[in-house]
Amino acid sequence: MTLWTACALLAGAVLLLYLYLRFYCGWGALFREDCVKPPKPLVTDKRTRDRVLKQGFSQDKIPANLDALVIGSGAGGLTAAVTLAKAGKKVLVLEQHDQAGGTCHTFHEHGFEFDVGLHYVGQLHEGGLLRVIMDQLTEGQLQWNLLDPHYDTVKIGNKVYRICAGKKEFSDTLKKQFPGEEEAIEKFSVLMKKVSRHVGYVAMLKIMPQWLSLLMVRSGLLYWLSPVFRLSESSHTQVISELTSNKDLQTIFSYPFYGVPPNDSSFMINAILLQHYKRGAWYPRGGSSEIAFHMIPIIERAGGRVLVRAPVSRVLLTNGRATGVAVQRKEGEVLIHAPIIISDAGLFNTYERLLPPEVKAAPEVASIMSKLQCAMGCFLVFVGLRGTSEELGLKSTNLWLYQESDLNNLMQKFSSELEEICENLPIMFITFPSAKDPTYQQRHPGHSCMIALTMAPYSWFSEWSGQTPRQRGEEYHNKKMKLAQNMVDRATQEFPQLEGKIEYMEAATPVSFEHYLAAPQGSMYGADQNCRRYHCEIMSRMRVQSAVPGLYLTGQDVFSSGLAGAVHAGLLCASAVLNRILHVELQRVKEAIKRRKSQKSA
Repeated sequence: MTLWTACALLAGAVLLLYLYLRFYCGWGALFREDCVKPPKPLVTDKRTRDRVLKQGFSQDKIPANLDALVIGSGAGGLTAAVTLAKAGKKVLVLEQHDQAGGTCHTFHEHGFEFDVGLHYVGQLHEGGLLRVIMDQLTEGQLQWNLLDPHYDTVKIGNKVYRICAGKKEFSDTLKKQFPGEEEAIEKFSVLMKKVSRHVGYVAMLKIMPQWLSLLMVRSGLLYWLSPVFRLSESSHTQVISELTSNKDLQTIFSYPFYGVPPNDSSFMINAILLQHYKRGAWYPRGGSSEIAFHMIPIIERAGGRVLVRAPVSRVLLTNGRATGVAVQRKEGEVLIHAPIIISDAGLFNTYERLLPPEVKAAPEVASIMSKLQCAMGCFLVFVGLRGTSEELGLKSTNLWLYQESDLNNLMQKFSSELEEICENLPIMFITFPSAKDPTYQQRHPGHSCMIALTMAPYSWFSEWSGQTPRQRGEEYHNKKMKLAQNMVDRATQEFPQLEGKIEYMEAATPVSFEHYLAAPQGSMYGADQNCRRYHCEIMSRMRVQSAVPGLYLTGQDVFSSGLAGAVHAGLLCASAVLNRILHVELQRVKEAIKRRKSQKSA
């Protein structure tokens, strides 16, 4: 054995010992089982909650000697901030809206409470990775309510189909409803599982050095490593049409929630979303604002703050490096400096609004931005109902309404004028948050609520962009309320018991989301979830490290849409800042929980 070989073996042994001590024995780990405490009673006092969620910005509240600053308080921004706080970092989170949480915030009107963007979450079974992550980020204080196993109903024309949770129940229920399609359902289930098990490779693509990621893509090694990469670049229609010609079943296999037709959406994303609920669907007890409510105290405990009504107008650069931000106030800009800046504002806001034009024009940025577009906006109707969910016979099951089974054709119809859609609505989603949360009656006795959702191009309402809510004029109000009323009329056809029970109704358009969430063109799901976005080269370039040193990215545009996508992006961001692979630590906690469960059952 040569001296060099001996040295290499010794160095390898030391490295393995270090990794073992750090990640498996808990030395230096940020995430540990013992940080999860028994949940405290639900806090319903408005003043107490506002002190956490609505801390208004002022210069005297800015902590001294910041370690990091986060733009935006969505799930991606808060996840990054909480994780850095657990590492002892002092973090300031700035939110332009009047409360923290991003699409996970709630609002109250006329005695009703409404969630804005969170309708149900999957993979929250005990020991599941997302459950482990959320428990760590809230130290066990965020509680989840398991919905009925029959979590979705899909109505195509006059035909009704049930989608049920369960390892076997998902497939078995579909096989009973589609006799003769057993083989297609089984093959689809196998593909779903394969994508779910291999999606970690996508995170790996974003963690490894970019030059290595691109080398693996361009050499074809990536596609040899895992089938998930070819499936990410394959359109959903392309894959499912090889499994079955049954149009209704193809519709069941699809997930159009984010506004992309199956012939342009990635099979990987559709498969992940359906697999996401296979072990059950959950809803946060107390509403989605509980997520931010239980994350913010951890940031504050480390000396940080989460301040609202703090719109960031630009990122400050010194010799090409991000060194702070400017907050726009009536009296002028307030400059805040920190060595690390994290943007949860999305790719379009960050590169087009917060940074100088020359940054966006740089080849490495322009090559990404030219291939991306804002996702289609949404139109939401918030309905307050007189009576409890039990009295009204409301269930936690969501209802999807499709005119027909050709989703590509249905999505194409949204290119029509609003008046045509009002008369002939192609797609609608109906959900009852009050039936999902057993604490709703405790907090709002005698009340229930319904939310109806459909897609909406920004162009329908773009002429009112930039105008103040509730001051956009009669034409805007009449235009949105005509669609809202048609959607409510359609909902009462499905739920006739709601006739005469409606006490409140309001609608949110893409310009509403543009105002409240600072979502470009009202794209509350971020960059469009099409095949171009999930091409392997684009995925390897869309990472947490931005084109500006010292500036990192988080949120839905980094990984994927939804709560889970934003949270994973926040963890990837914190991993880059801290120079450690946090998912390895979380996996260690997950394995420890699994061992404990096995010992109990034994």
